[in-house]
Amino acid sequence: MNNLRAWLLMGLLTVLLVLIGNWVGGSSGAFLFFLIALGMNFFGYYFSDKIAIAMTGSQPLAEHEAPELYAMIRNLAQRAGIPMPRVYRTPSPQPNAFATGRNPAHAAVAVTDGLMQILNRSEVEGVLAHEIAHIKNRDVLVSTIAAAMAGAITMIANALQWGLIFGAGRDDEEGGNPLSLVGTLLMIILAPLAATLIQLAISRAREFQADATGARLAGSPHGLANALLKLERAAQHLPMQVNPATSHLFIVNPLSAGSFARLFSTHPPIAERVRRLQQMK
Repeated sequence: MNNLRAWLLMGLLTVLLVLIGNWVGGSSGAFLFFLIALGMNFFGYYFSDKIAIAMTGSQPLAEHEAPELYAMIRNLAQRAGIPMPRVYRTPSPQPNAFATGRNPAHAAVAVTDGLMQILNRSEVEGVLAHEIAHIKNRDVLVSTIAAAMAGAITMIANALQWGLIFGAGRDDEEGGNPLSLVGTLLMIILAPLAATLIQLAISRAREFQADATGARLAGSPHGLANALLKLERAAQHLPMQVNPATSHLFIVNPLSAGSFARLFSTHPPIAERVRRLQQMK
């Protein structure tokens, strides 16, 4: 099912880019953007983990630098029956974490600098168990491809905006047709919205599933439940400088948001996640 979702997302990216190319350069633009989409799909599938790591500014973390962290991840991976994932650190004081990779054999777990400083051992183990659960449940490919796609679409929208400012586009060949200008403006507005919708296409149910699986791997739901409450409070006071396209990868939304923005949140409410964990036996 997750592989099917990944292919559907890549198909959606292809269609969207072809439409943008058609608006920008007609049939030749559509063909060019189709080739770009094929290249993005190829690299998105095979190098999705590297793309996510680069977009978040994460760096490799050696075992001698964090032996306790490695021990917890190795133990949880053995319980989950998956290979030991690569370990990275994300330079941010905000406590948070994410997992990435196209399958358990090509997976990575990244933790922020603040994770080990704010949470106690059982809470850190609960967070790591949640990320290992994402890898075990094989839903990291879909979320990582979505991050790459959202980032690419946002970049294209920015390029269209600059092109409009400097007079690029189809106006000249169409005799200054105002409909072409309106179409370009709509693309500039709708492309970032499409990127957000792609992130929302990553079902919130996967977070509930990873919470439940992670609680079982850790042996108790209490560490993860307590960690989620601390992470939510920290995210409100310690904003993370991260590409918004990758926000859905993290265990909690790393970006502070107002009440309106929460309507489009890629994460289910922390209170609901904690309630479900507390009901587990």
